[in-house]
Amino acid sequence: MAHQRGVPGAHPSTAVLTRGFDPRLSVGSARPAVFRSSTYVFATPEAAERAFNLVSGRAQAEPGEVPDLIYSRFNHPNAEILEDQIIPLEEGSDWAIVFNSGMAAIMTSLMAVLRPGDAFVYTVPLYGGTQNLIHELLEPLGIRCRAVVAGHSAELDEAIRTTPDLKVVLIETPANPTMVMTDIKRAALTASHLDPKPVVMVDNTFLGPTFQHPMILGADMVIYSATKYLGGFSDLLAGVALGLDGELNKKIRARRGLFGNILQPDECWILDGRLPTVSLRMNRQSKNAQRIAESLVHRAEVRKVYYPTLFDDPEQIRVRLSQCDYPGAMIALDLHGGKPAAFEFLRHLKLAHNAVSLGGMETLVCHPGSTTHSGCSLEERQIAGITDGLVRISVGVEDWRDLLRDFDHALAMTAKVIEAGITGKTDAK
Repeated sequence: MAHQRGVPGAHPSTAVLTRGFDPRLSVGSARPAVFRSSTYVFATPEAAERAFNLVSGRAQAEPGEVPDLIYSRFNHPNAEILEDQIIPLEEGSDWAIVFNSGMAAIMTSLMAVLRPGDAFVYTVPLYGGTQNLIHELLEPLGIRCRAVVAGHSAELDEAIRTTPDLKVVLIETPANPTMVMTDIKRAALTASHLDPKPVVMVDNTFLGPTFQHPMILGADMVIYSATKYLGGFSDLLAGVALGLDGELNKKIRARRGLFGNILQPDECWILDGRLPTVSLRMNRQSKNAQRIAESLVHRAEVRKVYYPTLFDDPEQIRVRLSQCDYPGAMIALDLHGGKPAAFEFLRHLKLAHNAVSLGGMETLVCHPGSTTHSGCSLEERQIAGITDGLVRISVGVEDWRDLLRDFDHALAMTAKVIEAGITGKTDAK
């Protein structure tokens, strides 16, 4: 169903609309149809045998060979189309694999490489779900997991060099929710000196393929929660893994077939239609966020604003300038007054919604310590810099001036809690 059509050398914004889909196979439809089928008919018994040998890894595809579809747990037309069309967005990638959530993409990618007795190095803070996966699944399986604080490049180098049987290095940058950046190029270079070389995976959800390009910096794989900016409308769950190494592609696809966590046809069709607007949406959101962050930095209620253009550490500034095109749409505010102040801030928002997730057209604000990262231990939150007063903002496409007024009002109401020195109460008005 998927075919590598399109103009050679086309820019990503063109390729994402012109490759991976042949209208002749969809009754001439200019855009892909939805193929809701669980199973597919083989032309011959030999074709069925060949398809199963290919999907199981018992045989290798010949150059230009497109394996027959078998069963939608392994693949289906909408997944093939989406996977072909998302590749141009991720510079340096050669394949893409879609999943029914970002967590499915992370879990399946890790389980394709790691075995009991192997070691795994990762940066913190991480998305809370990934942190729970490490503690609830990987460690009980006998996988040795070693955390390194994001942005501590020398410590990450040392962990990569000295951890026996290291198979995977997972970097989330910018870190969720503190926006601390990790030098991808340096970590990938350190990993490249090992034999065997560990797989360097980057969770690029926060900046997306629009603003950060991990594979051209040396990463082996990029992982997304496509629920976020790629989907963009807070109406679907999806995940994507992209990479270059063919053997890694086969391993992850085999695990996806085993786990059955492929993205379903309807969601593939919806997500595919969103890809051409990813850059347009993210650029608007980033411009909004920068204006808001640089305005809120002067508020007395705010202890610190975490945003890439406001970094004051020279190394963080260097990393941002070397690996990011634009600062993105995520802001974190550390409020004076701790949790009571954070809750009061959330309580008085009118335009922004108090909700988890990010990357949608609408602005979302949450308190990570009691929501997305509530499963982390107190020590983990302290090491990661997730304070009780920290709120995370995902800026949408609304008029930034309206959002700023909303935040200013909520902060003014929060000031009353801070000034009164209230601790442990969140009912002040």
